[in-house]
Amino acid sequence: MISKRISIVFMLIASILSAQSGEPLQITGFTFSGKIVNGESLREFEGEVVIVQGAVRITCDRAIQYVERNEAELIGKVVVTQDSIIIRTDRGYYYGNKKVAFSNSGVKLTDGHIELQSKNGYYYFDEKRSNFYGEVFLTDKLSKLKTDRLNYYDDEDKAVAVGNVQATDTASTIFADSLIHYRNTDESLAFNNIRIYNPSNRLAIFGNKLEDSGSKKYSKITDRPFLIRIDTTDAGELDTLMISAGTLESFDDSTKKLIATDSVKIVRTNFASLNEKTWYFEDGDRIETVRRESDYLPPVMWNDNTQMSADSITMLMKNNRLELINLNSNASIITADKDSVNRYDQMSGKKIRMLFNKDGLEKTEIDGNALSIYYQYEDDEPNGLIKSSAERAKIVFQNKSVSEVRFYGKPVTEFHPENIIKGKEKDFTIPTFRLYSGKPTQKELLSGRRDLLLYLMKDAEYYGGKPDSKK
Repeated sequence: MISKRISIVFMLIASILSAQSGEPLQITGFTFSGKIVNGESLREFEGEVVIVQGAVRITCDRAIQYVERNEAELIGKVVVTQDSIIIRTDRGYYYGNKKVAFSNSGVKLTDGHIELQSKNGYYYFDEKRSNFYGEVFLTDKLSKLKTDRLNYYDDEDKAVAVGNVQATDTASTIFADSLIHYRNTDESLAFNNIRIYNPSNRLAIFGNKLEDSGSKKYSKITDRPFLIRIDTTDAGELDTLMISAGTLESFDDSTKKLIATDSVKIVRTNFASLNEKTWYFEDGDRIETVRRESDYLPPVMWNDNTQMSADSITMLMKNNRLELINLNSNASIITADKDSVNRYDQMSGKKIRMLFNKDGLEKTEIDGNALSIYYQYEDDEPNGLIKSSAERAKIVFQNKSVSEVRFYGKPVTEFHPENIIKGKEKDFTIPTFRLYSGKPTQKELLSGRRDLLLYLMKDAEYYGGKPDSKK
């Protein structure tokens, strides 16, 4: 009882002696001592120490008060509170004139919604802002964030993270140089060296700017966006999909799709595409491209030595194997003869449907204004060509060669012998014949992007395994 009365007396003395530039600290404890060090008045409190300044309340095992400075060193089981803010550390410091708490002994902050911890941290009570640095971790119910430095604004529920940012939720992991996140609206902005990994489908997305709206399940990546999906075929062979574009938009709704726009380049095993707009569905089973009104050229796809173009193209996969290609409106297919220069098998129509099996192209169906030119061979020697037209047509393949051709609806067929066409192959083309340049390659897409491969090797655990491992 005597010690309590003594603590109250010294609390009053400490209040009177405190500097007047800030609200004086009110301190109580079971024991008290005072001394002068280098001309400065110090007060030391021990045993269930309580410090109060307005709405700020601090408890600890021991406190050293610097009277003129209106500051206190906090030692042992330190707990600092203001409203819903709770800060815990083993050792810290409180600046009364600025109403700032600091610790470099490991600090943890909670506000009822998030938990924030790091090696070092400041909390500014007037601004209601945290400034933590040195292996910072922020956790809420749905996500975790790790960074070198983080400012958290309580009134805005806003986090600004800088340096080696890693944000993880139930679906993906994001790395970036910096990130701004608004917890209430679940909106984020990320900048520079962005990597997004989705382990459920082994998807990796890169870029330098990310705008994400979690509530709308929408995100947009700009500034050199790049998508990589690493998988294996049924035969265990590595099958890598790469997409580069001007912009990548992601929709995590029921469609779960990505939309790539502007100078879109796609490369996959034995497959490539050049277009201005592509839909990629994240299950990996479907890719769609479309020609917009403002586009000068149509979407173009290449499969081995075959070129395909149309106003829209849909490619379907099954078990990582090409199963179907649909060419819609102004469709044409041109296949180069690997042994003969300037000889191309050609077909065109309103719509073309190509079906594949494990051995390659199995059947092609043409619907509407079907036109075709096929070069003939006898004992592997050129033997003229057949030019045909009809309303519909079907071509069947075996061993990668034409085995059967059928035409339906007013078929017309012309045979042109070898002596007529030899050296004049360019005179025998369908009206829509055009060879497109710019077929993208994996080497081209990765040119100057060695960092992507290094990240893939470094971050393999975040997208479902090592790049060279079987899924």
